[in-house]
Amino acid sequence: MNIDENTLRSFGGETIRYKPKEFVFKENEHSLYYFQITSGKVKLNTYNENGKEFIQNILGKNQSFGDPLLFIDRLYPTNAVSLETTEVIRIPKNNFLEMLEKHPDISLEMNACLSQRLYYNSLMVRNMASQDPIHRLQGLMDYLKSYYDGDCQHCFPVELTRQQIADLTGLRVETVIRTVKKMVNNQTIRLDGRRIFY
Repeated sequence: MNIDENTLRSFGGETIRYKPKEFVFKENEHSLYYFQITSGKVKLNTYNENGKEFIQNILGKNQSFGDPLLFIDRLYPTNAVSLETTEVIRIPKNNFLEMLEKHPDISLEMNACLSQRLYYNSLMVRNMASQDPIHRLQGLMDYLKSYYDGDCQHCFPVELTRQQIADLTGLRVETVIRTVKKMVNNQTIRLDGRRIFY
C-alpha cells in the first residue's frame, strides 16, 4: 500500500530515520503506528528458541507494514529491522483510522491491498511446502512481484541477496545458487551480473 505522503502528513505522519540494523518495532510490542517506507529497506523477522533467524518479508520504498494489526489490536508477531539507512513515514493508529474514515477511497485500496497480500501469502505457503527448490524460489518471486506494477517478463528486479533468498525460503545458500542457475537455463529468470530479473 502506498498512500500519498501529503495525506499522511496532514493526519500527523512524521518522518523517522533508522540506522542499519535498528529496530522499528519488536516482536510482542503493541501495534501503535502505520509505517510507509520512503527510502531504504526493512525486514520482518522472528527467531526460534535456538536463536535461528526466520525472515518473513523484506520491504522497500513505497511499501507499508504494521497496518493489518491496527484493525485487530494484537501484538506484533515479528520484529521490523532496517537493513540499511531507512526513512519511513509513521502515523499514529488513531490518526490512521481517522484518515480511513475521511478518505473511504484509501480504505477501499487498503482492503484490496490486504486481500492481495493474503492471496499471495497463501500461494507462498503452498510453494514453501514443496520439496522442489524451484517451486520455492518461484513462489517467493511471484509474491515479491505482486507488489510491482509492471507486467513484463524478466523485468522485475529481485532486490535480494542469495542469503536473503535462502532465509526467506528455508533453503541453504548453496541450494539457492544451484537453483538460480537452473532457473536461468530454463529461462524462468534472467541474470544481469549477479542481479536476478523475474
